[in-house]
Amino acid sequence: MHGPANGPFYAVYYPALAIIGVPANLVAIIILSRGRCGLSRCITYYLVAIAVTDFLVMVTAVILNRIGGIYFRYSVLSITPGCAVSTVLVYATRDGSVWLTVAFTFDRFVSICYQKLKTRYCTEKTALLVIGMVITLSYVKNVPFYFTYQPLYILDGVPWFCDIKSSYYTIPWWQAYDWLDHILTPFLPFFFILLLNALTVRHIVEASRARRRLKGSESDGDPEIANRKKSIVLLFAISLSFLLLWVTYVGHFLYVRVTAEAYFTGLDFNDPHFIFQETTNMLQLLSSCNNTFIYAVAQTKFRNELKKLLVFPFAVITSCFRLNSAS
Repeated sequence: MHGPANGPFYAVYYPALAIIGVPANLVAIIILSRGRCGLSRCITYYLVAIAVTDFLVMVTAVILNRIGGIYFRYSVLSITPGCAVSTVLVYATRDGSVWLTVAFTFDRFVSICYQKLKTRYCTEKTALLVIGMVITLSYVKNVPFYFTYQPLYILDGVPWFCDIKSSYYTIPWWQAYDWLDHILTPFLPFFFILLLNALTVRHIVEASRARRRLKGSESDGDPEIANRKKSIVLLFAISLSFLLLWVTYVGHFLYVRVTAEAYFTGLDFNDPHFIFQETTNMLQLLSSCNNTFIYAVAQTKFRNELKKLLVFPFAVITSCFRLNSAS
């Protein structure tokens, strides 16, 4: 890749993101799978599924796609078919992560706002069914992307890299598909997450006021109100994180549509179009490694389990030393 000015930044950013994101999601998977965070199995299934898809985003988008493209330019994944398959996997895991977040938000909305429906919808069976459907549809929906690419150039009969076909911008079917892709991710998730969280927070606030009126001055130490406040903090944290890190992606799509320019597929790190497009990707990928930190801040039991997990290796080493000293 060309251009020394920005190249080193990307070459450092993506490895750093992988170093943080991969362990963070693995830690979340381990802690949540153990079921010791005081969460129902239904919630646990959603959070584990989100952590798994975020982990896959780190592997496919950051390690294979970005880091592989920077440090291993002429690998199997750089050949056009490999590049196209890699892109499909990146989009599929990304969509899975986003829509599982929406599914989890909807599950919490039903659980908090509709007690009668909660007993039928907020179950382990429904959670597994929804997770399976979201993952399957995410992959099916992105398969057409494989056919949107052509070789950037052909060397000794081998097609290298992926260049978006010009027909992608002219054929109505592809134009409709591009709009559908961006409507499904992230426009609809934006709308659903904002709407569901607004309705959930409104319900929590109204219920808390009613409970406070009934309990009077005793409400200050009411654990139910305290739990609802924690729910609001967690919902706002997840929602705000998603919105802030995806807003540039939405802006980039609208920019391409308004200016009628093509998506950048060149190799120049210093090109303003590349910088804008890559910035949207950087922020979007960052959203796949921050949920663990949100849980750690908002959930006391998760934080305690995290401490135990971090201390465990040192405890094992200390025990080994003690055994050796005793013998």
